[in-house]
Amino acid sequence: MDWIAVGVTLKLAALTTAALAAIGLPLAYWLATTRRAWRPLVDAAVAVPLLLPPTVLGFYLLMSTGPDTLAGRVYARVAGGTLPFSFAGVWLASVLYNLPFAVRPFAAGFAAIDRRLLEAARCLGASPVRTFATVVLPLSWPAVLAGLVLAFAHTVGEFGVVLMVGGNIPGVTRTIALAIYDDVQALDYGAAHEASALLLVFAVCVLALTYTLQRRTPAV
Repeated sequence: MDWIAVGVTLKLAALTTAALAAIGLPLAYWLATTRRAWRPLVDAAVAVPLLLPPTVLGFYLLMSTGPDTLAGRVYARVAGGTLPFSFAGVWLASVLYNLPFAVRPFAAGFAAIDRRLLEAARCLGASPVRTFATVVLPLSWPAVLAGLVLAFAHTVGEFGVVLMVGGNIPGVTRTIALAIYDDVQALDYGAAHEASALLLVFAVCVLALTYTLQRRTPAV
């Protein structure tokens, strides 16, 4: 088994999950509580990766972050490199691709909370941030944890978007899924079976944990 690829995969999954927690929690809370007329448009934009082929998302990311684009030039000035075929580019693609896998469970948990509890907290003088930290998160932690676990696991198994944006650079963008593909191409079925079995066991454990957490989400 390619343990370097395993390390890259775990690093990518951990950083992606951290970014999704920072971005996804406030976004999901807004989606669960807002009454704005354009909420469905934001919800649809978040859910697009669920239907869009990973190669399409990867292609447009390549076109929009290349060295000749505005984003590419800004990144080159700041970081001194390019986003395509780099770990940073794969991380960006992973965050965008996994956004709905985190936001949808988050939003479902937040929407299940009785709004009267939020109104009571505000009447007692709690700020929106304090209300979120002391009321919303404690009541919806199973859904939040389920979203984080699901996003982490989905990142571990990514293939198409990683290949499109990051290529297959050993030690940089080569993940365990790409290592399995390379093993099959090289007719090394033993190594491919070993890594595939590991991912299969991992996927079953993650799904069991996710379903358990979803059942524990309180309806309050």
